[in-house]
Amino acid sequence: MFGFERITADPKILGGKACIRGMRISAALLVNLVANGMSLAEIIYEYPDLEEEDIRQALRYAAWTAEDTIHIPMQALLS
Repeated sequence: MFGFERITADPKILGGKACIRGMRISAALLVNLVANGMSLAEIIYEYPDLEEEDIRQALRYAAWTAEDTIHIPMQALLS
């Protein structure tokens, strides 16, 4: 999806929120952890199924959604 191959959305997982590779770890959670001072190493220690690229892509996804353009909700893209 738009160059975010690690970002997935499934209505059965976290209500369709943007998640990392189908896991119950939302992109928003990772952005929040980084914003609150956690390092990539600390996040991976707490969530060992993650890879650094998962976190980086969550940050890129957040930046993409914050652009001054209108985006189609992920659910509409998957329908």
